[in-house]
Amino acid sequence: MPAFPDQPSRARLFEDNRRNWDDRAAVHVAAGYGIADLLADPQAVPATLAPDVDRLGDLTGLDVIHLQCHLGTDTVGLARLGARRLVGLDLSGESLRRAQAIADEVRADIEFVEANVYDAREAVTGDFDLAFTSLGVLCWLPDVTAWARIVASLLRPGGRFVIRDDHPMFMTIGDDVTDGLRVEQPYLELPDPLTWDDDTSYVDAGPDAPRITHGRNHQWNHGLGQIVTALLRAGLVLDALEETTTSAWCPWPDLMCDDGDGGYRLHDRPERLPLQFVVEAHRPA
Repeated sequence: MPAFPDQPSRARLFEDNRRNWDDRAAVHVAAGYGIADLLADPQAVPATLAPDVDRLGDLTGLDVIHLQCHLGTDTVGLARLGARRLVGLDLSGESLRRAQAIADEVRADIEFVEANVYDAREAVTGDFDLAFTSLGVLCWLPDVTAWARIVASLLRPGGRFVIRDDHPMFMTIGDDVTDGLRVEQPYLELPDPLTWDDDTSYVDAGPDAPRITHGRNHQWNHGLGQIVTALLRAGLVLDALEETTTSAWCPWPDLMCDDGDGGYRLHDRPERLPLQFVVEAHRPA
């Protein structure tokens, strides 16, 4: 479990984040979030999952868990890759209520579980051939060492783990880029979170969308070395590490452009800054 000074502190931070994500769920549905495409085409996978379809391969007959699944759009995509048993786990009950509605509408057989990712081993029965998590996930977790142990515990021998997330270097850049890209936030994991109070999210749902009334949230950055080392120390074997110049979101409209595949990149010298990373690992047989 995360090493907080005391249990009430940990509970308060996660409760703030849960309320924030309960509010975000309605905002993200109002923004579209690619849901219409999933409903219209029974073969479609979300743009956020598409870059990893070849990496994941055919999941027919495999047991899969999707950690921090939010609205379950990528979870539906995993179902369409053939998973036999599919579990989507998330902290936000409101996100999962909406995820279940989407899954029901597309007739995807998904078991949604409301739980903190640190409690996943107790909340979910059985072991898995694949654990997957993607995009905007690690910044909500205070301790990657404890997280990696949970991931490893969910895998059966030979099971794989795949994570795609925002690159920790990307997360250090400040919001104000009028004078260029500047490192303002910590790169390495710290015991105390960065705390925000913000009524916006990373998607624009328009003026008529529901509002975020629980804006207080807490985030942590983790260096790439810390993430990889945590997975290795949890007993996993590293198979691949990739860094990319593409982001799934556009925090700096004046500096970024559409990459043509549903993502965004810096329009000037994109090689200056990695925006995402992907790790593939497995539990030894």
